[in-house]
Amino acid sequence: MKTLKILIVLALVGAIAGAGVIYSGSYNIAADEPHWPVTYKLIETLRERSISAHAKGIEVPKLGEPKLISEGAQHYAAMCSGCHLAPGMEDTEIRPGLYPQPPNLAEHEHGESHGEADELTMAARQFWIIKHGIKMTAMPAWGTTHDDNAIWGMVAFLQKLPGMTPQEYSLLTGTEVEGNGQGHDGHDGHDH
Repeated sequence: MKTLKILIVLALVGAIAGAGVIYSGSYNIAADEPHWPVTYKLIETLRERSISAHAKGIEVPKLGEPKLISEGAQHYAAMCSGCHLAPGMEDTEIRPGLYPQPPNLAEHEHGESHGEADELTMAARQFWIIKHGIKMTAMPAWGTTHDDNAIWGMVAFLQKLPGMTPQEYSLLTGTEVEGNGQGHDGHDGHDH
């Protein structure tokens, strides 16, 4: 009984301390100030466990269809390359200001860093992320404006993206990639 009282008191003290940090405004929420290491680890764990739990049971269609890949490439070039880059792109105007930094999907398979070795599991995760987005990361929920088939096209394209050359990317997307920090169409986003 004494242990239970101690645990209750500790929980109350922790809740009061947490409320104090929240309501005082002392925690800097600015995107140009990294999280405290413990905060970052908690958020990262929450994100990864949530994605894994919600992506379970998603049935992955056949993703090797050239038409599906091509449509996904078009969507990726228009909607994703500004944050996640493309083969040959070094950076974009928006990317340095994002926190957490979005993964460069042209350089590595999304999911590898999270211990997801199974291609179907990785594809289900990618589908869920693209469809639902991720809070407080600038990753939008594309499912509000795109149907599942369009999202599966993006997933199909993501399976081919790592290791793709800039020339292969340009042929597939019909865009020119420049590694000078400009966007996928070569425009720097400023009116001249």
